[in-house]
Amino acid sequence: MKESINPYTGEKIFEFQELTSSELDEKVQEANDSFFAWKKTTFQERSKLLKAAAKELREHTDEYAKVISQEMGKPIAQSRAEVDKCAWVCEYYAENGESQLASKTIETDADTSYVSYEPLGVILAVMPWNYPFWQVFRFAAPNIMAGNVGVLKHASNVMKSAQLIEQVFLRAGFPKGCFQNLIIGSDKIEELLKNPVIKAATLTGSKPAGSSVASIAGQEIKKTVLELGGNNALIVFEDADLDATVEICVKARYQNTGQSCIAGKRLLVHESIADAFIKKFLNQVKSLNSGDPMKEDTFIGPMARVDLAKELEKQLQDSVKMGAKILIGGKRDQAYFEPTVVTDISYDMPVFKEETFGPVIGIVTFKNDAEAVEISNNSEFGLGVSLFTSNKERVNKLAPLFNEGAVFVNELVKSDPRLPFGGVKISGYGRELSEDGIKEFVNEKTVYIKL
Repeated sequence: MKESINPYTGEKIFEFQELTSSELDEKVQEANDSFFAWKKTTFQERSKLLKAAAKELREHTDEYAKVISQEMGKPIAQSRAEVDKCAWVCEYYAENGESQLASKTIETDADTSYVSYEPLGVILAVMPWNYPFWQVFRFAAPNIMAGNVGVLKHASNVMKSAQLIEQVFLRAGFPKGCFQNLIIGSDKIEELLKNPVIKAATLTGSKPAGSSVASIAGQEIKKTVLELGGNNALIVFEDADLDATVEICVKARYQNTGQSCIAGKRLLVHESIADAFIKKFLNQVKSLNSGDPMKEDTFIGPMARVDLAKELEKQLQDSVKMGAKILIGGKRDQAYFEPTVVTDISYDMPVFKEETFGPVIGIVTFKNDAEAVEISNNSEFGLGVSLFTSNKERVNKLAPLFNEGAVFVNELVKSDPRLPFGGVKISGYGRELSEDGIKEFVNEKTVYIKL
């Protein structure tokens, strides 16, 4: 039995019966049967249905946003923004997928030679709870447009969101079996990956989960795309616009109550402006409204589960024992964790070297550009980095030096349907979104014709 517990009230709000092995097999077979019909549809037919899915999301935003906030505590305004972004990605691929997958002619000694992009089949998505709609739609929209079909193993605490996502596709008119939610636990993932019907898998989650899925899929010679978290640095240079930078950095760390793989988790500030910047940053953090996620003015809600808040608390306490100093925050009440700022950081502390998946940020200073790059790269993760500077020459010089999947300048790292998204090092491999994302799970077929 799977349960959804409202992290703000502690009450059980939804309950779901897990699929038996035979029921799971039936659903996977239904997906496979659906694929052989779906892959024959035209891009125009798929585009029309994806636009209908976007329309469904926009017309019922409040319905879907409410469940997101209930299940994992996201403030309601941010939940609505998440649903809206899902509509955007559906519209993006509805409008661009056909051109992105158009056959590419290549001049060779043949009469004709080209590369075509054909769907693989049933793709398994293993998705996390922190963006329960967006993480799924950024997988589903490109793959469905490419002619694949999807099966979803969602996080156990957001099964109602998973159920509603399937509802979106059915209400939009997609054939039954084109996208299915599987109410199963993690113990069924290996069984799924070994099923010959499943052709590939994508996972967003932790390093252990990614390693496990990649290992099993590797044994079966099945492709995977992994997005495994980050420890992004926010680097504030001496010529940054302080007021604008503070506002962006606070949002980068604390939106979604800090529960984001691309959140800025390490704040690096040039020593010449550190005092002024930290003062402004603390004032901004203190002004954040905490409380009931269903209230419009709430910016900080509870964390998604009590155990996650306890884990963050241990990372903070262990860092304090090693010499870190808490400037504000630091207290936990059940799933609620105060927005927290920490200084006197050493590089071996958990708040620096580990991913802190909640509203805690550590501040360190640097003397020059080279040191800023060195500190930022001092991480096992490589998802993204944000630079705050008005010097274009500096940006052009430094951008290639960061071992990251993305470099954003004067902006927080964010996913955008138009841009490839993914990381390096233990942040994973492969890319989602953009033309790169829609081509991850297709057969790039070479056709060579010499008459």
